[in-house]
Amino acid sequence: MKLKNIFADLKVYAKNYTRSGSAVFFVFIFPIILMLIFGSIFSGTGSSQVPLYVQNLDSGGNLSSQFMASLNETHVVTVNMIPSNVNIHTYISENSISDALLIPANFTASAKGGSATLVYYDNPAVSTSGAAQEAISFAVQVINNRLSNTSTVVSLSVNTSLTTHTTGYVDYLMPGLIGFVVLISPMFSMTYVVSSYKRDKIFRQLSLTPLTKSEWFISKFLWYLIVSALSAAEIVAIGTFVFNASMAINLFMAAFIVIGVFMFTSLGILAGAIAKSEEGSSVIGNVITFPMMFLAGTFFPISIMPAWLQSFAHLLPLYYIIDGLNSVTLYTNYPAAWFDLAVSLVVAVVIFVMSIWKFNWKEE
Repeated sequence: MKLKNIFADLKVYAKNYTRSGSAVFFVFIFPIILMLIFGSIFSGTGSSQVPLYVQNLDSGGNLSSQFMASLNETHVVTVNMIPSNVNIHTYISENSISDALLIPANFTASAKGGSATLVYYDNPAVSTSGAAQEAISFAVQVINNRLSNTSTVVSLSVNTSLTTHTTGYVDYLMPGLIGFVVLISPMFSMTYVVSSYKRDKIFRQLSLTPLTKSEWFISKFLWYLIVSALSAAEIVAIGTFVFNASMAINLFMAAFIVIGVFMFTSLGILAGAIAKSEEGSSVIGNVITFPMMFLAGTFFPISIMPAWLQSFAHLLPLYYIIDGLNSVTLYTNYPAAWFDLAVSLVVAVVIFVMSIWKFNWKEE
């Protein structure tokens, strides 16, 4: 055994390893990204308060005022008031609200009479709901301690029917999973295809055939549209028949899938065209994809993130796809869905134009 040979081999291997962009990314860059993302979300940096919408129909009641004061003193929730002249169920649906509390009329009188109930509307899939419910429960306990030392006067009723149909965890999970499929399938595949075709000179060979670049793009778009649609149908079927979920299926949902596939097929082509090597395309694809996977509402609600991360999330194309799917399949919030659809379409067209401009397979 010669140290000279060991160090010579080590030098060669190290040089080859550092030339691999994907290896360097996953070993050195990706852990830092995860640390920054999850550290910012769960370490309590920034604003840790979660939004809670409250409709107080006990206007002028001193006990409801005391309850609101106790709720604010928890410093866990940020209270947003719902106008007393609107239907809370309609307001929740139209504004896609995850956590809401109803203080009923005559709350003060009922509590003094010995029994009063608050109604909390909960989203079981959003992790902020647990924090909001804990804050409400604390405020309820404060009021009960003031009214009685031996019995519970004010109780809390939890209602998980935030939408027009009965919802559960899987109902809220499915839109995010569909958005995830729309992102991953065309994005990663097209990035790899373009880079490998460039390496193997396949584009140069294709340019000598009657097939045009537009035809090649359309065929890829149609393929990934079929794949994404089948995957979305599978997600809905499993949610419906296995978990008894009830996701609203409509044309809006189909529109978001079509635009999403078009957007990320174009983005995959653009990433592959920009990259100078196959390893470089992997790095570019990961840098683009992973922030959207974790910050666009796919696995985590953006409401639990610090304000600066929430602002960043609104810059991610996938956010508008998932937010739009949530709006039309859970909340029937069509004004918000139209906005998300318009933003997604504009971004998709811009990315498509950039991909066509950057990629010329005759030159490749």
